[in-house]
Amino acid sequence: MTDVSHFPNDDPLALREEIARLRGEVARLERQCGELDRLAHQDPLVPLPNRRGFERQLASLIDRVARYGDQGAVLFVDVDGLKMLNDSFGHDAGDAALIHIAELLMSGVRQSDCVARFGGDEFAVLLERVDLDLASETAARLTDALAGTQFTFEGRAIPLSAAIGIAEVEAEDTPEAVIARADRAMYEVKAAA
Repeated sequence: MTDVSHFPNDDPLALREEIARLRGEVARLERQCGELDRLAHQDPLVPLPNRRGFERQLASLIDRVARYGDQGAVLFVDVDGLKMLNDSFGHDAGDAALIHIAELLMSGVRQSDCVARFGGDEFAVLLERVDLDLASETAARLTDALAGTQFTFEGRAIPLSAAIGIAEVEAEDTPEAVIARADRAMYEVKAAA
């Protein structure tokens, strides 16, 4: 940072140049902050929020549930067999499958809903203005879509499936509590299969 105290008061051109330089520096720093925020809240592989970005959206929904009586639910999606896919076909195949699943999940919900990748083989979906019945219908539709998808990698058809747990958002919830309930529900679905 330049010390402007050495600029003479009677040199308006020098002051304007320094102001222009400082404005440029501020704009650069604002772009950097925006990029850091994006990196902190977005998954590096798929164009989705990460867990931190999802929790931010979920916290907003919890506020609306508490304040206005809105409804919502979280779907916790655990993709089956991703480790085997990586071991059998390589990590490029696993990455391609994750991108395919992300696209399928995004196309299977409303634009106002939030799909996020938590990492590894886990995704979450935030459904706004739905009750448990509608959330269950969405989970069943997504499960069927994943099982029925035609995912191929290097000409080989690879089956995909997932277990999906559901948790309703309640007024006194924290993001962590809702996610934990949805995660437990997903394990119950896996155990029942």
